[in-house]
Amino acid sequence: MIVRKLSTMPRISLTLVPAVLVAAVLAGCANTKEDPTAKWTPDRIYTEAREESSSGAYDKAVPLFEKLEGRAAGTPLAQQAQLDKAYAQYKSGEKVQATATLDRFMKLHPASPALDYALYLKGLVNFNDNLGLFSWFTRQDLSERDQKAAKDSFESFRELVTRFPESKYAEDSRQRMQYIVNSLAQYEAHVARYYYERGAYVAAIARAQSAIKDYQGVPAVRDAMVILVKSYDALGMTQLRDDADRVMKSTFKDDSELKLSGDKTKTWWKLW
Repeated sequence: MIVRKLSTMPRISLTLVPAVLVAAVLAGCANTKEDPTAKWTPDRIYTEAREESSSGAYDKAVPLFEKLEGRAAGTPLAQQAQLDKAYAQYKSGEKVQATATLDRFMKLHPASPALDYALYLKGLVNFNDNLGLFSWFTRQDLSERDQKAAKDSFESFRELVTRFPESKYAEDSRQRMQYIVNSLAQYEAHVARYYYERGAYVAAIARAQSAIKDYQGVPAVRDAMVILVKSYDALGMTQLRDDADRVMKSTFKDDSELKLSGDKTKTWWKLW
């Protein structure tokens, strides 16, 4: 049996430990980048951030606005920094972050005079997002499209015009709400048409009825009515077909011909 003597084990001199620690600390300090804004005033940080944002360098503007939030905490300048940061996040495509920033702003400053702008910007963040435009190029199944963003946008605009009807953002918000409603109705009509063309008439009827019920008074409802009539006819449900046809002709007196709109010169995602 071989016994290892303790005297042969390597020993570390305790006197070297402090020196090693000091060297490690100094190396860490050498690798730490100096904050160029450390001696800047809040006004200078804001000016620099706005210049970066104005030039389109939103990725540089966001961290500057974040620094300003901390440096000028509790002041109107910090509130302005939050809003400008949300805008920069929105313009750089960071929609989730922009929404979170705006939600935080509205929670912290419910009486802010800029609350109408915060609601307007929140509506813009989700506006025209995932309304089905690119599905025509990718041939994606429209029934799989998610309309949550459009509905969230609508709710933000609706809250704005309800709470601040005289806001300078109110009229534009109303027009965007009108666009969203027609787009969502057109989406339902497109899904109904998708099912109709594949012989899924029961599903087509359900989606057409949804468009007619939820989005009254918009142009897309006519397409939904046409699909409803044709689907009832395909299923041999003559009474329901005739009732729907009668309603359609009385509602759209100037254009009672049973056909779907197919004018390729006018795209449905334009304002109407």
